[in-house]
Amino acid sequence: MTEVIILGTANAVSDEKHENTHFAISSEKRFLMVDCVGNPLVRLKQAGLDYRNLTDLFLTHFHPDHVSAVPLLLMNLWLMGHSRLINIYGLHPTLDKMETLMDAFGWQNWPNFFPVAFHRLPSEKMTLALEDSEFRIYTSPVKHLIPAIGLRVEVLNSGKILAYSCDTAPCKEVEELAAGADVLIHEATGDSPGHSPAIKAGEVAQKAGAKNLYLIHYDTRNGDPRNLVDEARKSFPGEITLAEDFMKIQL
Repeated sequence: MTEVIILGTANAVSDEKHENTHFAISSEKRFLMVDCVGNPLVRLKQAGLDYRNLTDLFLTHFHPDHVSAVPLLLMNLWLMGHSRLINIYGLHPTLDKMETLMDAFGWQNWPNFFPVAFHRLPSEKMTLALEDSEFRIYTSPVKHLIPAIGLRVEVLNSGKILAYSCDTAPCKEVEELAAGADVLIHEATGDSPGHSPAIKAGEVAQKAGAKNLYLIHYDTRNGDPRNLVDEARKSFPGEITLAEDFMKIQL
């Protein structure tokens, strides 16, 4: 069984009930995280996930509310005796900056540090980033303020498809990633540069032929975020859910 576990749903400013947006995908053989913020080991424990099973980390873009806890995660895994390879995927600019950040922490001098493999992805549509007996994962560049990628996760044993917009203005790249998706997780930050309001997220879901739309990366400080569902319903007739921290989605 493959399960998506939402670890955070807030936009750049989190609160006591909503961590910054990131999530995990857990299957029989792999345990992936998409972005990494807050206190990762604590968050994973709260979600019922075992950090020792982590295999892969996808970094969508180099903004603090998406990647700020990567150094803490790697250090904590090292201190807890982790020894297995961790694969980290992202665009060249994202991983170049992450390596520079890790260098600032002197990770080259951490004794007996576990292996880390950086997988630099081209900024091209529908790049096959990972393929094994369980998944095919594709990435495409999206329309944010800095280089960023959205994801398409094809679960081979169930035939289910998950798509994730990342932070983005409405764009055809996300429509392509979400074509025929069973679940589209789309940001609903609002009508600001490099982001999308909920009604536009609904339009993308409708054009893509997605079955279910989950709204994420929303403002938790101004108004009731549940109103975003009503906004998205103006453009998408399918099932719409406001993502909440620790929510689980079966694929």
